[in-house]
Amino acid sequence: MTNDYRFEFRLYQRRFLRSLTTNHGKWDIREGIILRLTDESGRVGWGEIAPISWFGSETLEQALDFCRQLPGEITDETIFSIPDELPACQFGFESACGSEFFSMPNAPCPMPHAQSFSGLLPSGEAALNQWETLWQQGYRTFKWKIGVYAIADELEIFESLIHTLPASTKLRLDANGGLSYEEANLWLWTCDNLKANPELPLEIEFIEQPLPVEQFQQMLELSMSYETAIALDESVATLGQLAACYQQGWRGIFVIKPGIVGSPSRLRKFCHQHQIDTVFSSVFETAIARLAALQLVTELSQNNRAVGFGIDHFFEQEETWLQSLWNDL
Repeated sequence: MTNDYRFEFRLYQRRFLRSLTTNHGKWDIREGIILRLTDESGRVGWGEIAPISWFGSETLEQALDFCRQLPGEITDETIFSIPDELPACQFGFESACGSEFFSMPNAPCPMPHAQSFSGLLPSGEAALNQWETLWQQGYRTFKWKIGVYAIADELEIFESLIHTLPASTKLRLDANGGLSYEEANLWLWTCDNLKANPELPLEIEFIEQPLPVEQFQQMLELSMSYETAIALDESVATLGQLAACYQQGWRGIFVIKPGIVGSPSRLRKFCHQHQIDTVFSSVFETAIARLAALQLVTELSQNNRAVGFGIDHFFEQEETWLQSLWNDL
């Protein structure tokens, strides 16, 4: 049976409290689209399109164009025929029409305990001051951006950071594809040496996306040459990329961003079929997409790895902001 929905959408903009700096540059404003689907019985489903074009999804303009060309009444068939070139749209619409329809959320999105989350540290020296606040909030896994500044400077900061963080910490290093092959080797060699030091009690969990997407074979070789694990991120931004890397032999860690990976139902099928080692991560979405993403996390996450949704400190509290947006819709 095909369901019919009344379809409405609205563009949003949220300013980061501080610029997010990665190898891709500075990010000041998060833009996206809130979706509302109302079925024939009056139940309301909410979805969110939160693209990151420089990461591998469609652009915001492409997503807006798609929404604008849709009629005011759509069906399941419309939703499940969204092309793969619009993965953030696939996620947003499919989440909105899922079996878990929900009324307008007017309370914070339910979250696991902070220990289940990886807290994102700012790049550079700012990490030396930020970690303690997150630690007090309950975070025990942190991710630090590298490949932003000169490698000599980052290695010096890294040395300070690992001797400052408490013993039970897990630390992830995220290069966003910004290292050269030589720099990647140096980081991995450094981390392997730290792992061999019994006096260093914290754990370097993995280095995330050390090389650009097109250097997959080099990352595969590096993963076999060092003890420190490598996680793919930009290389597996969409379902098509995820399947391609698996087919080419990647059996390491896959960082999956539900908000841009594509169809949740197809993602479920792939993960159940292949039992891959996953780390689920945020795209700086609102509570709407975060709720849908965390439902996937609960079902699909393997190996008890902290999920990368510890990003609330980059924005003001959103409940009032979201409520006003929904009231205006």
